[in-house]
Amino acid sequence: MSTPPVQTLAIIGIGLIGSSLARAAREKGAAEHICLTDASADVRQRARELELGEICETVTDCIREADLVIVATPVGAMGDIAGEFAGALSPSAIVSDVGSVKQAVVDAMLPHLPNPARFVPGHPIAGTERSGPDAGFASLFDGRWCILCEPDGVERTDEEALAKLTAFWEVLGSTVEVMGVKEHDRILAITSHLPHLIAFNIVGTAADLETVTEGDVVKYSAGGFRDFTRIAASDPVMWRDVFLNNKDAVLEMLGRFNEDLSALQRAIRWGEGDALKAFFERARGIRQSIVDAGQDTDEDDFGRGR
Repeated sequence: MSTPPVQTLAIIGIGLIGSSLARAAREKGAAEHICLTDASADVRQRARELELGEICETVTDCIREADLVIVATPVGAMGDIAGEFAGALSPSAIVSDVGSVKQAVVDAMLPHLPNPARFVPGHPIAGTERSGPDAGFASLFDGRWCILCEPDGVERTDEEALAKLTAFWEVLGSTVEVMGVKEHDRILAITSHLPHLIAFNIVGTAADLETVTEGDVVKYSAGGFRDFTRIAASDPVMWRDVFLNNKDAVLEMLGRFNEDLSALQRAIRWGEGDALKAFFERARGIRQSIVDAGQDTDEDDFGRGR
């Protein structure tokens, strides 16, 4: 058996991603030893029952011997957590995260870290609408992209740290892409953040309709609305932090979306069938491109891996 890319992995936050990391790292041999902690005593206890790894009571105890620390908490908590563990961190340790926003994470965490060159922000493009330690599964990262970023303001990212973290994610089954922080946030604003915002909004709109009861919405949910409700079931705290911490890119994409929506509204109002058909055909082509790239299938998928 080959040597694991990581000897001691510390995971801070035992939700869907954190618990999946622990399961995947153990099952696929990505780490020799796994330590986990969470702010919730109940979550820590459940993680013990699930035997996800060594469960520590404090952040500092969790990271003290780690050569890779991954912060898997909501984005808004990451700065405080970095400040908490920075003094106990090994000088050679690599620090990363799994947040859906990167610039805000860099701004919050980097000032606390003793060796900024070994801070490699990350984002696995994987997940479901479920949360908590029971939601994780080892195959979550199979065939998925993981984006690693080289932060602005750091003279140079440590090449060994980047290579080691890349190898770790590849063992977990991911394909790694390295890009800039600003590029990441702009891309994710349109591919992830805006779709979630639309899902939250449309489900809220349906719930507020005075002429439609909650029972009607549930009873007559077609596939499209059902998909929206699945997305809207995602962790509210996580998504609150995403929108507050990537607001510039999200507002830019929301503006573009509103312009296109207004054009569709005009086409429907004036019976412009050719314009509608052309718009829908273009969207259909993008969907097929995603399927062809192996990022999804033609079949319904309500929560990957379950």
